[in-house]
Amino acid sequence: MGTPLKPLPVKLITGLISENTERLQHARKLLERHFGRADMVSPVFAFDQTDYYEEEFGKDLRRLFLCFEKLIPADTLGAIKQWTNNLETKLSRGPRVRTVNIDPGYISLAKLVLATTKNHSHRIYVRQGIFEEVTLVFRGHTFVPLAWTYPDYRQESHVAFFNETRDAYKQRIEKIYGVSQLYRCV
Repeated sequence: MGTPLKPLPVKLITGLISENTERLQHARKLLERHFGRADMVSPVFAFDQTDYYEEEFGKDLRRLFLCFEKLIPADTLGAIKQWTNNLETKLSRGPRVRTVNIDPGYISLAKLVLATTKNHSHRIYVRQGIFEEVTLVFRGHTFVPLAWTYPDYRQESHVAFFNETRDAYKQRIEKIYGVSQLYRCV
């Protein structure tokens, strides 16, 4: 029988999608107001791997990732997803006409986890209509996609950003908790 351990805090990440950069930056300001400073910010990427959001948002979509300085308990991701859903509604142009899509998740030493409202066989129900999935796993010095990983999360540019974020997170965990704690989670 294993002994339950309190897990290390994780690095909050949000993926934003919109049709223009100004809306991404406005959402960033609101997210930072709520979650604190984003200490890692990706370049603005083209979101062109799927047309899933075109009907709702239009074409030529943009993607931005924000990672926040303040570490969070992993079990708060469901509540964070509920909060970001409410923010999406506040930023909408009307009922079911969003101006930005906000997907929160977290990076730990072993994985990147995303929260969603959509159920599927590989997703675990956590609370009040929110599910979570392991989207990427860390193997051999890099994040690796799984069968269900979204196309954009597979892109080299995105994986490079997630690896950079994990490296910074690892250094921070080592500084706060010590080297010994790095190996209980990988």
